[in-house]
Amino acid sequence: MAEAAARRRGRGGGGAARRAERTAIRIETAKYIERNIPNFEILTEEALEIIETNAETVLEEIGVNFVNNPGALALWRDAGADVEGERVRIPRGLARKLCETAPSSYVQHARNPDKNVVIGGKTLVCAPVYGPPFVRDAAGGRRYATMEDFRNFVKLGYMSKYLHHSGGTVCEPTDVPVNKRHMDMLLAHMTLSDKPFMGSVTEPSRAQDSVEMCEILFGKDFVQDNTVMTSLININSPMTFDDVMMGALEVYARNNQACIVSPFIVGGAMAPVSVAGTLTQVLAEVLAGIAYSQLVRPGAPVIFGAFVTSIDMNSGAPTFGTPEASQILYGAGQLARRLNLPFRSGGGLCGSKLPDAQAAYETAHTLNAALLGGVNFMLHACGWLEGGLVSSYEKFVMDADQLGVLHKMAEGVPVDVNAQALDAIAEVGPGGHYLGCAHTQANFKTAFWRTELLDYKPFETWEEEGARDTQALASARVAHLLNSYQQPALDPGIAQALQEYVERKKASMPDAFM
Repeated sequence: MAEAAARRRGRGGGGAARRAERTAIRIETAKYIERNIPNFEILTEEALEIIETNAETVLEEIGVNFVNNPGALALWRDAGADVEGERVRIPRGLARKLCETAPSSYVQHARNPDKNVVIGGKTLVCAPVYGPPFVRDAAGGRRYATMEDFRNFVKLGYMSKYLHHSGGTVCEPTDVPVNKRHMDMLLAHMTLSDKPFMGSVTEPSRAQDSVEMCEILFGKDFVQDNTVMTSLININSPMTFDDVMMGALEVYARNNQACIVSPFIVGGAMAPVSVAGTLTQVLAEVLAGIAYSQLVRPGAPVIFGAFVTSIDMNSGAPTFGTPEASQILYGAGQLARRLNLPFRSGGGLCGSKLPDAQAAYETAHTLNAALLGGVNFMLHACGWLEGGLVSSYEKFVMDADQLGVLHKMAEGVPVDVNAQALDAIAEVGPGGHYLGCAHTQANFKTAFWRTELLDYKPFETWEEEGARDTQALASARVAHLLNSYQQPALDPGIAQALQEYVERKKASMPDAFM
């Protein structure tokens, strides 16, 4: 057995060099995805027209609530809506007309211009998990997230090749006061990564802090003329727009910063159980939210959002990766494209408690649906666990690795002279093999997508190396990436000004944990 192991280790003189190349420290970021494949369109023209007509009926006859926001009610009244108390009924066609001033795509600038992203059209930008109060890793198990965890996830995002965006609340650091943690989180995104990021939406004043910190990082004039944040504005489905989220949207819209206007729906609880009924409500809510952003500032960049899952009728828990969720994603993508707006949905969504087979199946269903459904901005692209309650270290790197598959699929199938490979077929002829032919030698390094995580070694080699499962491989990769992390350079004057801003703002208010 020892001799056989020695022979295996001795096979292929370039093995050590290849291993060294694979394990060398490299910080690469793939360009955002540009699709060369068609979108999957699940709804017929008749179905789309029915849903659009019904959504307009909902806005006109049922209406939506704008809660604790007299300024919003005044804007709607001036625009021609029927306002009764906090209920806003929008005449047929008005919301759609207002949405026409929103751009069909926009550039979000990063502090490293090489990492700017285009959101809209045929692009797909991937951002990590958002919002969980808990984290999990194989060593420490499930626990409340801390600021150290937050910084670690920002570092992992920066080191992940196929993540184009640093995201926002990659976990909720519960060891920092609620009214101050948004500044620490933004500071981490701004200093530990040079990818684009999201702003705070948990209170309008925190959105304003986000704008002011960006003015330090980018320059005040640059921020007013360019989009440097894309932030998540959730609608309280069904059909309620609260003053906190709308207040944040108002801050961002006035400052030319992008917002994802996104219903937050568990089908059967906050929307009808049917796909068509849910899509009707999604469209009505998005139309009202995006139209309002355009009342605040015509031309403000926005994204048509759709976060929809179903409910388990036995337990009441949300479910992910289901066929109905994919159907809603595909349909919402069609509706967004008919409005000529960027589209947000998808992610590495799952209901599993661990990064196991359930997590993998459910995540794969949603990632594939996002690619084929025309998603332009995919939040929760990696790290999501337990229905969004947990940011998982291991699942973060597992998902981030699989995002490379989406890049490869989106390229489509080339048919140029090299891809046709007639020279290779002629060289090898009947009965030969292609391992040594000129075409293989010229193309083997880029011919196939290669994982940086999964194991394809022979059984004997895998067993010798500890018989590690995917979670163990992911734990090792987390450690490797964090140990290899190199902070991107930032002008010392800007770094100091950001730190002083955070310290001054924190000192101006008492701690609050609610």
